Amino acid sequence: MKIDLTDTTASKINKALVQGRRAIGTPAVGMVLTLVIVTDEENAYDALKAASDASHEHPSRTLVVIKRVSRSPRDRTQSRLDAEVRVGAEAGTGETVVLRLYGEVADHAQSVVLPLLLPDAPVVVWWPVNAPLDPAKDPLGALAQRRVTDTYASEQPVRDLATRSGTYTPGDTDLSWTRITPWRSMLAAALDQVTCEVRAVEVEGEEFNPSCELLAMWLADRLDVPVKRSLSGGPGLTAVRMDTSCGAITLDRADGSLATLSIEGQPARGVALKRRDTAELIAEELRRLDPDDTYASALRYGVDRLKASWPGNAPAPAKEEPVAEKEEPVTKGEPKSDGRGRLALPAPVETAAKAPAAEATAQAPVKQEPPRLEPVRKATTK
Repeated sequence: MKIDLTDTTASKINKALVQGRRAIGTPAVGMVLTLVIVTDEENAYDALKAASDASHEHPSRTLVVIKRVSRSPRDRTQSRLDAEVRVGAEAGTGETVVLRLYGEVADHAQSVVLPLLLPDAPVVVWWPVNAPLDPAKDPLGALAQRRVTDTYASEQPVRDLATRSGTYTPGDTDLSWTRITPWRSMLAAALDQVTCEVRAVEVEGEEFNPSCELLAMWLADRLDVPVKRSLSGGPGLTAVRMDTSCGAITLDRADGSLATLSIEGQPARGVALKRRDTAELIAEELRRLDPDDTYASALRYGVDRLKASWPGNAPAPAKEEPVAEKEEPVTKGEPKSDGRGRLALPAPVETAAKAPAAEATAQAPVKQEPPRLEPVRKATTK
């Protein structure tokens, strides 16, 4: 069932929710949390579909906040709230309210969302795109116990990871961290099968993939060994190689679905490591609402510290170049001071016409005249 409301209020939206539940014959509310999705019009459909699929595991009231951009100055001064209420089969196992905010009310979305939250139920806020660098200080993020971002959708994911390491607040998490849960489980199980010491690790994956950076930081933080970050064509994470005292341990996934686990002295085995969709990632994050201390420790390890941990990545010392002394320009015809309070007269400047003549004289060959022979006179006898 779908109910459209134009230029409405939060009170009318609550009445429409009660009306919809009575119309489909389910007046009782059996939802466990409120999921607030902050997105734009372009990504609203995909985010809403992922939340609807995740609601089969976690029945919830989903509030989609879409801040519409006003084109003209007149529209920016006019505040309006449009809502679309979905209950029943169109909303999965819960309730869905799509909120479109126009004008000045878009800057006060928390005032619209607050009356629509389920009473005595946890609140989770999810930013599929355009997440704030400090989610806890965001007005909507301050209402939630858990704040979910996705660094993979940002333009500079590695820089955003470094920024969020300084602004982390208990309750923050990222879908880039959720994507590497099967990798962390498989690597931990592989190390449980051997009794050896890990010397170094190499993580291979796409260049601008924050999951690769988070996995490398987690390994460096837990194992306290140098971790090298190498690049590949993807998709996503492709391989993790650990150099141990018992031999090499390799987890290689080249096609994005099936991986091969190789341990020294044991036959290679295939393991399922397929790339999961957004609905599975959101469902996993909604299973726990307490702070993720492991994610916080890996995030605070830092991207810069990860690069410096590998010996080959240490920055080379800068070479000092001699500083050339600057000569003060002398304006033609103006006297210059010699530093003792006296004025030094400018040297005379030769004209340009004499210089070529002097050069021509210096370069011209000198002709040598042959010696003159004087006639020899014969002596006569007197």
